[in-house]
Amino acid sequence: MDIFTPIQINGVTIKNRLVLPPIVNFGWGDKEGFANNKHVVHYKRIAKGGAGLIVVEATCVQPNGRIFSYQLGLWDDSHIDNLAEIAQAIKSQGAVALIQIHHAGLLTHKRLCEFAHGPSIDNEKDNSAEMSEEQIIQLRNDFIQAAQRAYRAGFDGVELHGAHGYLLNQFATSAINHRTDSYGGSHENMLRLAKEIVDGIKSTTPESFIIGYRTAGCSPTLDDGIAIAKLLEQYGVHYLHVSHGGTTGINPELPAGLAFNQIVYMGTQIKKHVNIPVIAVNQIKTPERANLLVSQGLVDMVAIGRDMLTDPDWAAKAQNNEAINLCVDCQPRCKRFTKPESCPLFDESIYS
Repeated sequence: MDIFTPIQINGVTIKNRLVLPPIVNFGWGDKEGFANNKHVVHYKRIAKGGAGLIVVEATCVQPNGRIFSYQLGLWDDSHIDNLAEIAQAIKSQGAVALIQIHHAGLLTHKRLCEFAHGPSIDNEKDNSAEMSEEQIIQLRNDFIQAAQRAYRAGFDGVELHGAHGYLLNQFATSAINHRTDSYGGSHENMLRLAKEIVDGIKSTTPESFIIGYRTAGCSPTLDDGIAIAKLLEQYGVHYLHVSHGGTTGINPELPAGLAFNQIVYMGTQIKKHVNIPVIAVNQIKTPERANLLVSQGLVDMVAIGRDMLTDPDWAAKAQNNEAINLCVDCQPRCKRFTKPESCPLFDESIYS
């Protein structure tokens, strides 16, 4: 078994174990949440390069839950047509197309709402507010309706964003969630919103519709992350995409000699406790490192992020043993956080 061995998720066959994770294209969307032709070309090009599974970037379920004003949206039926072009473009190249649905919660940008709502008040933020039960129910319904729109747009499934300190992660971690009602306390209670969303999506989309979950391996600790992963499997999530828990996540100590970082390590540990596919992500970079993880059964799939952005033919070149244009790790931070065109390896010819 290697990274080019097909795999099934919820009965859907994916041609290989290579995933483009949901990486936001900063500045490409508009303030109404609409995608444009750049998005279509971008995702089609990476699908053409051989990735088996493509997860479209974080797409918000409420306009007042965005991290920034130009984030893609799925809060209205008017978003469906443009996103349908992306789904069709991905699938035309033989890849499976998912879209990540998201709400920033307490991390919502100040310019987009008077108060950033989350499970509990964040005393370090002067504009934070605790969600009422009515607001939680509305949010649950908005996630479910966003997934329904994704289905209508032609996506094969959705990935719920439950990592990186965003809203579903905020509910799932005791470092942020201090509620005393049915949405706080035990792991089961803190995951109640996630379970209700999963239940609602399952009841309103076909059985073949994939429901993935980007989970925080440390939420706030690895032991918590494992417990959460086991519950998510029980709730019917079809795969886990293991990442970090934002600023409140406590990274575990690495075993001596491990060639990967804490995020990948958490993925390998969660894999030991669940039977659904697990995706590892973060600084995997090369085909050799990716194959090591898959061939040894440490995880089921590998997400190649920035290195697929700098070389959309990463998968094809890996299969043909050709040199890959790897990410050059700009410091002090990735230049794509300003705009994709700022990347020194950005290929303008793809979009012209």
